[in-house]
Amino acid sequence: MNSKKLMVKPGKKLRLADHDPDDSHGFTKEQADRQLVKHQAKLDQLQDLLYAEKKHALLIVLQALDAGGKDGTIRHVMSGVNPQSCDVTSFKAPTAEELGHDFLWRIHKAVPIKGTIGIFNRSHYEDVLIARVHKLVPKSVWSKRYEHINDFERMLADDGVKIVKFFLHISKDEQKRRFEERLSDPNKNWKSTPADFEERKLWDKYTAAFEAALSKCNAEWAPWYIIPADKKWFRNLAVSQIIVEALESLNLEYPKIEFDPAQIVIK
Repeated sequence: MNSKKLMVKPGKKLRLADHDPDDSHGFTKEQADRQLVKHQAKLDQLQDLLYAEKKHALLIVLQALDAGGKDGTIRHVMSGVNPQSCDVTSFKAPTAEELGHDFLWRIHKAVPIKGTIGIFNRSHYEDVLIARVHKLVPKSVWSKRYEHINDFERMLADDGVKIVKFFLHISKDEQKRRFEERLSDPNKNWKSTPADFEERKLWDKYTAAFEAALSKCNAEWAPWYIIPADKKWFRNLAVSQIIVEALESLNLEYPKIEFDPAQIVIK
């Protein structure tokens, strides 16, 4: 798969309507499942190198509309990684303490340290998504946040944090199907609240907000990828490949030891 076809081109305004959420780029489910296993094994190797070298961190940002598959992506793609050096942060509504600081304060605290992988399940982008759609702050506030986010991500990149951002793109019909599936399954219906279905009424407003965020906060050092996510198996394939490619681009190496192992005698 050519992952560059999924990357948002820097400097271009995009329309999500131009991206098919059901596209599988010529893959069958069987092909994708086989390739996913290979990516998971490679990811395990690369994570070990990342942890040993401790020169870089990897930050994975996951954003989607409700039922877009953020949790499922983490569960399937990252199933083989060592939890010792991988953290998942889910950003909920900010606490009173967090609201007392700038909007990036709580985000910066969760950035992965060098040698580790950090996954943001939702992120600082909520402050130009839900904050915009629900008018939690005036336009004069949220409109400046795109530039703040760009500066923040550039600073992280300059400090050795590799950033990859995924928008899991599902269709409105697929969201409806997943909502109905959840409601009918006692093992899944706890995931839903009446508020989720109210949010669905704001689909067009969220689409506009996502289009703005993906267009305005997309740079070479922190690219966005639009992942067709109606087919969960293709979503997993695409995300896993891009993560592997991101780690490979760091040219990771095990540290050189400062002693001669041949001179060590273990008694």
